[in-house]
Amino acid sequence: MNRALRAGRLATFVYFALNGFVLGLWVVHIPAVEHRTGIGHALLGWLLLLLGGGAFAGMQLAGPLTDRFGARRVVPVSALLCSAALILPGTATGPWALGGALLVLGAANGFLDVSMNTHAVQVERAYARPVMSAFHAVFSLGGVAAALVGARTLSWGWSPAVTLPVMSVLGMAVALAAAPALLRPEPAEAEAPDAPEAARRRTPRRIWLLGVLAFALMLCEGVANDWSALHLRDVLDASPGVAALSFGAFATAMTVGRFLTDGVAGRMGALFVLRYGALLAAAGWALAAASPGIPLAITGWAIAGLGLSGCIPQLFSAAGHADPDAAGTNVSRVAGLGYLGMLAGPAVIGPLAELVPLNVTFLLPLALCLAAAVSAPIVRGPSAAERREPQAQPS
Repeated sequence: MNRALRAGRLATFVYFALNGFVLGLWVVHIPAVEHRTGIGHALLGWLLLLLGGGAFAGMQLAGPLTDRFGARRVVPVSALLCSAALILPGTATGPWALGGALLVLGAANGFLDVSMNTHAVQVERAYARPVMSAFHAVFSLGGVAAALVGARTLSWGWSPAVTLPVMSVLGMAVALAAAPALLRPEPAEAEAPDAPEAARRRTPRRIWLLGVLAFALMLCEGVANDWSALHLRDVLDASPGVAALSFGAFATAMTVGRFLTDGVAGRMGALFVLRYGALLAAAGWALAAASPGIPLAITGWAIAGLGLSGCIPQLFSAAGHADPDAAGTNVSRVAGLGYLGMLAGPAVIGPLAELVPLNVTFLLPLALCLAAAVSAPIVRGPSAAERREPQAQPS
């Protein structure tokens, strides 16, 4: 394994962690920003849609640009923009300024999300074995680090107008420092600026099907993020502190599972990970929904997180490997639909919970996980070793 490839993988870890850190800092400071701008919960909910809309738009723009100019160029620029955009919500003083800030932050995040995942596909192709899931695990660790930093600075009395700009400068420095280690463009990418027709080619049906699966599974993840604690509190009458353990169990299991998934995918294949991961997640949803007690419910949320942990990385990897010349565009389609699912999940469960008990609404993510398990063969394709075999032949 050559030094440049190891450095490229390390740089990819850095950008995933940076992306998780930037988004985590925003999430930690939402209450303080809400207070600073003088808006209520209802208006904040509408403004957060601008964050999602900006991210979706950024993802769709980033794909063709990454195919044309190469991930090595787009990733650092996206990381710089994402880090710089963190200043805006911290210094916003009213709803209009905050709305614009969230739109910009979302778009920059969308650019970084797609470009760094495209580079991760390039690293995985060079390694000739699964390495995608570990990148997503490090993204989660970036969010954990942001929570710790945010908790400390808030305890010191720092306002978002101080913390977010300081961390923005730190993020930009990290983005610049990691850039030289990114992998050089592959031969097809090197010709991309003179061959924009790759960005205009029609997206294959298989990519859209992968996107539909990403929508379904990330909808499940969004439901767990927003409703797991409420489930314990409202259905099982847990205290707020105990209720928070449900999301903690889900997030921890998902992070640990992503660190373990690459080894399983290397031995058993992406189809195995997606099929049995989705089945395990369905079992977790069923246990959480039917549990009469708090410990069993928390166990169910942990099982759901473990099952979902490796599914999305397999979809992103399959999209990126489907066509190296259009890897960025294909990843943007799958990531964009997945992100819409993440936003739709909490919104769908709310109205359903007005009609039936909250735990009954979990039959929806359970059914989506079962559907994903049945549809798992969509990720089947040539192995990384088979893709590299022609390049490995002596010249």
